Amino acid sequence: MTANETALVLLALCLPFLGAVLSPIVYRIFKSYAPWLLALLPLFSLIQFVRLVPQIADGAALTGGYDWVPSLGLRFSFLLDGLSLTFAILITGIGTLIVLYSGGYMKGHPQQARFLSFMFMFMGAMLGIVVSDGLLMLFVFWELTSITSFLLIGFDNEKAASRRAALQALVVTGGGGLALLAGVLLIQHITGATSLSALFETGNVLRDSPLYLAAFILVLGGAFTKSAQFPFHFWLPNAMEAPTPVSAYLHSATMVKAGVYLLMRLNPVMGDTAAWSTVLPVFGAATLIVGTLLAIRQTDLKLMLAYTTVSSLGLMVMMTGMDVPHAAEGAVLYLIAHSLFKGGLFMVAGLVDHETGTRDLTKLGGLAKAMPITFAAGLAGAVSMGGLPPFVGFLAKEGLYEALIAGSLFATIFLVIAIIGNALMFAIGFGVGLKPFIGAKTETPKHAHEGPALMWIGPVALGLTAFLAAFFSHYFNTHFSGPMASAVAGEEVEIHLSLIPHIGLPLGLSMLTVAIALVIYWKLDAARAAMAGLLSRLGPGPDSWFDSFMRGIVRLSFRVTQTVQPGRLEFYITATFCIIAAVLLVSLVSFGEMPEWPGLPDDVHISHWVILGLAVVGLVAVITAHNRLTAIVTLGIQGFCVAVLFLLLGAPDLSFTQFMVETLSVVILTLVMTRLNLVPSDHRALGQKLFDGSIAALCGLGFALLLMRTIQVPFNDELTVFFNTYSRVIAHGQNVVNVIIVDFRGTDTLGEIGVVMITGLAILALIRVRAGKTKTQPVATEEQAR
Repeated sequence: MTANETALVLLALCLPFLGAVLSPIVYRIFKSYAPWLLALLPLFSLIQFVRLVPQIADGAALTGGYDWVPSLGLRFSFLLDGLSLTFAILITGIGTLIVLYSGGYMKGHPQQARFLSFMFMFMGAMLGIVVSDGLLMLFVFWELTSITSFLLIGFDNEKAASRRAALQALVVTGGGGLALLAGVLLIQHITGATSLSALFETGNVLRDSPLYLAAFILVLGGAFTKSAQFPFHFWLPNAMEAPTPVSAYLHSATMVKAGVYLLMRLNPVMGDTAAWSTVLPVFGAATLIVGTLLAIRQTDLKLMLAYTTVSSLGLMVMMTGMDVPHAAEGAVLYLIAHSLFKGGLFMVAGLVDHETGTRDLTKLGGLAKAMPITFAAGLAGAVSMGGLPPFVGFLAKEGLYEALIAGSLFATIFLVIAIIGNALMFAIGFGVGLKPFIGAKTETPKHAHEGPALMWIGPVALGLTAFLAAFFSHYFNTHFSGPMASAVAGEEVEIHLSLIPHIGLPLGLSMLTVAIALVIYWKLDAARAAMAGLLSRLGPGPDSWFDSFMRGIVRLSFRVTQTVQPGRLEFYITATFCIIAAVLLVSLVSFGEMPEWPGLPDDVHISHWVILGLAVVGLVAVITAHNRLTAIVTLGIQGFCVAVLFLLLGAPDLSFTQFMVETLSVVILTLVMTRLNLVPSDHRALGQKLFDGSIAALCGLGFALLLMRTIQVPFNDELTVFFNTYSRVIAHGQNVVNVIIVDFRGTDTLGEIGVVMITGLAILALIRVRAGKTKTQPVATEEQAR
């Protein structure tokens, strides 16, 4: 790519985040015109990506970017091939329509600007996932989608249900994100690749590694939680507490597709193994059936669509894992079709709710005359979801069946599951897109009428796009679905499906699907009642298990906190020094690093023994002191003795520092102790004194042994030579120690000064608080003070 093309792509990636910053400003200035202006940002990004379609269709894979944190292998780089470019077009294209739709749906809401800021951040995060070349950058954007979805799902934060749904989504997807991080790091360890483009060059290195299964499980943890695969499917329907624009975007082109994208992206290097070809189809098929059966039970339009999204995601995962010819083609065709019809149907559901005041299917009917444009858009979405011509959903269903009929008995089982799932989704799609508009007119809480243009432009545009993709199927396959399938399969793939049906088994299976679906649609109320009865007999499901899990986590956290944080300073100090002693002694013993006992050096002078003797006398004085003040003053003897030893051994600057530290320590501790009204003497029992003394002795022994072992290691003078060489040349100082402290470690020294200053201010504040309390409260006993 040229420098200008790279700059334009980077600009297209950054524009959603710019929109997040500009939204409040634009709304404040332009009011009702703000959505039209803000929609220009994702529209510009869409145009930039569409410009690259011919290059990608010719088989090119475009990369670019710049180094962000080279030492950590973090490079803000992008990879654009058939998979990532198609996703980017869906995200920015549907995102443009969602911005307009939000302007109509949220009109008059006091937090409309904040809502669109969150939406733009969400858009930018998802765009970052699909175009990132760096593995760690992909993870960063992955987690950003979890955070921004938390903000969007919990947007109506005054509602308890919204807060619960947001927390549930964050916990489930955030936990999966941690698994993905471990998986990414493990993949980097196995292959040595820090980017996707480098990973694709490693061939079978990852598949042949003994750590493949661990990496596979960790990647599935991230993908399955993000894309709501069974048994992690429960968070997605609860996310319907978010405003409808969030639901439409979340289900069509963004977060829930991230897990599917990850599996498709890694298929060339992790697919074609027994684990991949078994686990993905099994869990995908289970998700497909569970989602459709739970959708049948619902009467809320959004919940019906939410559970069918769970089903559709299961179908995509199932096809991504199938080891049969044309599986990749079926998966990508269905992903594109699903993005178009599900986004449109969610917008239709929001329109119905916005203009009638209800989303309950049992309370809706006869809306076609009052809302003709919405009816047309809903019918287009339902037809595409049902896999009927002349929409792209027909191509997707034909692609699924063409792939599954060419396989073994194992594939035939999943073919039957796909037929059942598609039939159920057909019935539910028409239940949402057709049923509210036909039949007798029902009374609704609000007088039904057609919604504003901002709200129906989106579903109409998506329905028209689904029609044009099918009508111009050759162009669509050669420029979008074909390159996308090639990226997923890891080899060149051509797709020849069109609206002209080919007489054969796939067409027969499509007709069977339609026949089953019509029966279910005809008996939709009976099917809903049957599922409700079945689920009531089965009892609580994963959603209730999540609440139990969270309560258990809270109780466990409370008990652990009570154990390790009892509120007694004495306990904290004791635990700290026990751990220090254990770390020092156990590591020295277990690693065989115990030092040899050194002999006395030849240059030991009588003065050294005198100073050492004074230190021992000071130690005895501290132990036998009858009050705290005396113990503090005599404690300084050891420090002063060490300072004198430094002086005698030729380190006057270090000696001076030690003198200053000891003097200040004794003075500060004395002043503090005189202001605290504690019992002056130590009343610990003899057993407690022996225990505390043992810990102190073990800590001292550990440090002594560590220092002895350290000085027995051959001295490495590289740093000495470096500082002696460059202290005068670079820092223009002759005192090497001062140069190290002020220049080479200047930031560290500044931090230490800051810590000392903050500590002093904290002590001053505590003393003042204590002094204020003593005027109104009796003096605390020593036990209470502890």
